[in-house]
Amino acid sequence: MTPVGAPTRRAKIVATLGPATDDLHVLAALIRAGAGVVRVNFSHGSFEDHARRVQLVRDAAASVGRVVSVLGDLSGPKIRIERFVDGRIQLVEGAPFTLDVSLDPMEGSQDSVGCAYKDLPRDVGSGDVLLLNDGLIVLEVTSVDGPRVHTRVVTGGELSNNKGLNRRGGGLSAGALTDKDRADIQIAAKLEVDYLAVSFPRCAADMIEARRLLRAAGGTAGLVSKIERAEAIVNLEEIVEASDVVMVARGDLGVEVGYAELTGLQKQIIQTARHHFKPVITATQMMESMINNPVPTRAEVSDVANAVLDGTDAVMLSAESAVGRYPVKAVEAMAQVIVGAEKYQIAKGGRSRQRFERKEFQGTDEAIAMAVMYTANHMDVKAIVALTESGSTPLWMSRMRSDIPIYAFTRVESTRRRVTLYRGVYPVAFDVTHTEPSILYPSIFRRAVELGLCAEGDRIIVTKGEHSGVSGGTNSMKILEVRI
Repeated sequence: MTPVGAPTRRAKIVATLGPATDDLHVLAALIRAGAGVVRVNFSHGSFEDHARRVQLVRDAAASVGRVVSVLGDLSGPKIRIERFVDGRIQLVEGAPFTLDVSLDPMEGSQDSVGCAYKDLPRDVGSGDVLLLNDGLIVLEVTSVDGPRVHTRVVTGGELSNNKGLNRRGGGLSAGALTDKDRADIQIAAKLEVDYLAVSFPRCAADMIEARRLLRAAGGTAGLVSKIERAEAIVNLEEIVEASDVVMVARGDLGVEVGYAELTGLQKQIIQTARHHFKPVITATQMMESMINNPVPTRAEVSDVANAVLDGTDAVMLSAESAVGRYPVKAVEAMAQVIVGAEKYQIAKGGRSRQRFERKEFQGTDEAIAMAVMYTANHMDVKAIVALTESGSTPLWMSRMRSDIPIYAFTRVESTRRRVTLYRGVYPVAFDVTHTEPSILYPSIFRRAVELGLCAEGDRIIVTKGEHSGVSGGTNSMKILEVRI
């Protein structure tokens, strides 16, 4: 279940599933092209749809001999307008327009439209700026009258059914977890997804509650916090600490804080996540033009490359792979851009220019991981082999920038899937059934050479614990020359 030969790309690719990937051959090609994580969007489809897609992923991964993890993505609160009688209207600058939470959901007109978020009148006041359809429509609140929010159109244009609504600067009080999300957490547990993304968390309490519900349902997935609210930026440190992975969700975040702030915030979020030793995904419109075009724009190429240079673990495709005309080409293009950026990064920065962030290590496995990376970056080392149960040691290692591949040798299937998100870490099926060095190390050498990860005579570093099968027990490193 591991590709033969040493990898050339360290940052990972997350591809969203959808109608464009509902074919075993397309999905297999997508995985072969470089998708290591697939996203199942719980905003669309039934339990049967999700179950079918997850099974299809696992079948496709098996067919091409790859390990792929599944990321379930909760919908979060639907802060949207309702529908228009004619499907759409044209708003003119300066005209009055009303958002009415008491209006029939199907009766929107040129003058007013319903709103699915019933607390809107309580959350806004005169002078607030509301943004519809990802900020393309801008409304200024003039007054609030019971269930009706009266506004003046600042930036007009076409407005159609069910478009999203944001308040500039944040401040809408909608909770992160809806009743639908609670039901979907049960589904995520049944499907045994590897990661579960929580939409619109405001503080650590939202992530803690999601984790409680997931564990109660029997799920073991790592939790991903999607940073897409202005409030999340204020509470960024505590949210990151309460998460297993962080996602820079640039769509709603850009609308709430303003697009001029987005690039700086992206760097801040990535830096904060790495400081707390948490993997990070950069998402939204990374190759948007490839929904309809076979090649990305130069701006999209720069966007992906800069996220890689910033230190993101993964970059994500949304509509490009879910409904686009060229899902496989989008993954191929993204992979090529990542390789190009990483070549530049290594050429300019050497093997590692990142310093240790902590004043004190939290445990023995972290200390070993940091010692390994420092040693590997100052020696001629071909590869790092981490014998692992939980994947924690490879995670610590992956926080250090390096061009040296880290192989997570593990017998645990869920760990093999989990590490596919970690930058520079690659899973290898390996069952540690003995600890006798005269047996253990030759078996590691044979497995690594058999997969083309190194050759006889190469120097590698191996990390392990004293006791086989103990999670979090890594306490030693050895510098070895490969001998068969």
